[in-house]
Amino acid sequence: MRSSPGSHTSSEPEALKAGDVTGIAFNIQRFSIEDGPGIRTTVFMKGCPLRCKWCHNPEGLTLKPELMWFDVRCIGARDCIDACPKDALRLTPEGLIIDRGRCDVCGLCQEACPAGAIEVVGKEYTARQAFDEVKRDDVFYKNSGGGVTVSGGEPTMQPRFVAELLALCREAGFHTALDTCGYSSKEALVRLLELSDMVLLDLKTMDEGLHREITGVELGPIQDNARLISSSGKPLWVRTPVIPGYTNSEENIREISVFIRDELASAERYDLLSFNNTCGSKYRRLDLVWELEGEPLLTSAEMGLLARAAGDTGVHNVQWSGATRSK
Repeated sequence: MRSSPGSHTSSEPEALKAGDVTGIAFNIQRFSIEDGPGIRTTVFMKGCPLRCKWCHNPEGLTLKPELMWFDVRCIGARDCIDACPKDALRLTPEGLIIDRGRCDVCGLCQEACPAGAIEVVGKEYTARQAFDEVKRDDVFYKNSGGGVTVSGGEPTMQPRFVAELLALCREAGFHTALDTCGYSSKEALVRLLELSDMVLLDLKTMDEGLHREITGVELGPIQDNARLISSSGKPLWVRTPVIPGYTNSEENIREISVFIRDELASAERYDLLSFNNTCGSKYRRLDLVWELEGEPLLTSAEMGLLARAAGDTGVHNVQWSGATRSK
């Protein structure tokens, strides 16, 4: 069943005090230089309404914490199996089998493993706890013109927590950025826009049929929210993941560029992000299948052509980044 942008609501009771609202993040990444200006700390929230075929962060798709097993670390000690109260783990010659129907992600297996081979991905924080983590890097924000970015997953799926975190960052004088796929209720987006100094927005394609095929959701709400973001006057960086067989045609990049040029007046930059083929191990650790397993990187020449195609439409400040192959 396709999710609706209007269904993105927080489950936290309104009675909680500011800073006590909880949310689930799967990573707080320091020294990020790709999620906005300067050196930043990026808080990656769990939960996403899209199901992009190339998703590089499958651990961020669901709202709940999940187990990941790292085969390269496992020494076969079996302590995790002995510690599991649900009998959800089984060690076979092929590796550790996790019965995800039985597992309640209690974390006892993680605590018991002597080699750190099993991890719970997704940690609950209060907004104050997350703020205490990001404020440790305030000197880097001040010296580099950086700040805090909230990403995902999709941060608008946990709007109250993200709003509280952004408010705390604002009070501390930190530059704030919202990194969104754009598929959100208007209410949640407006709330977070008010607390964000800038927005990073993903646009994959302007083709409605293709968009449904590759993301699982309709394009219209994302276009409407892109216009809403631009009308707020907040600086906007638009980003397109360039994926072989899906978004890497010159026609697709030109169509997105024309939309940016004609309808997103606050767009300051257009980034083309080259396909990353290193995330297959994440899928295996979550017992998921990645459709792009084995797909080669794009070439630097291909990325250059796409950047020129975007620039030819009149869009300013087109950049591309990411790993590529020479031929």
